[in-house]
Amino acid sequence: MSGHAGLRYAFARVHHGETEMVSHLEHLAAKHRADHEIYFVALDMAEWSRTNLRQSAQVAADHDIGLSQRSPGPGPLDRLQEGMSTLLGRRPEPGLLLLEDLRDAYLRASQTSLAWEMLAQHAQAAHDTDILELAGRCHPQNLRQIRWCNTMLKTLAPQTLTSL
Repeated sequence: MSGHAGLRYAFARVHHGETEMVSHLEHLAAKHRADHEIYFVALDMAEWSRTNLRQSAQVAADHDIGLSQRSPGPGPLDRLQEGMSTLLGRRPEPGLLLLEDLRDAYLRASQTSLAWEMLAQHAQAAHDTDILELAGRCHPQNLRQIRWCNTMLKTLAPQTLTSL
């Protein structure tokens, strides 16, 4: 089938990006557990990516493309970092680490957004409505991740960077 390799590539990029988002957001939450807003929002956003992974794996399977429906869970390192986060509190050093983690999340979410765009463009060209509907459901959650990271960076950067 012509275009199947392109579809496989686009699904693989989406899958990789959403998997990275789950892992990074859970890591971010564990590392910054003392900051409740960061902790809870990051966990919520990781769940959005988990949902995107499940939905994209189901639609990919309908197109004979195998993707794992399992997403990574927190590991022992995350639990250790949760404890360290509580001990460190809100000194400038953890603030700088948080800025770096938010920056990384922003960049990963942006890469994932590009993958969703590629998948949607392929679906549009192929007139594939189920993939277009998938992108219409999942990509907005990813865009919300980007906006949240951007907002948090704009909010935290001035205070963090001037306190160094």
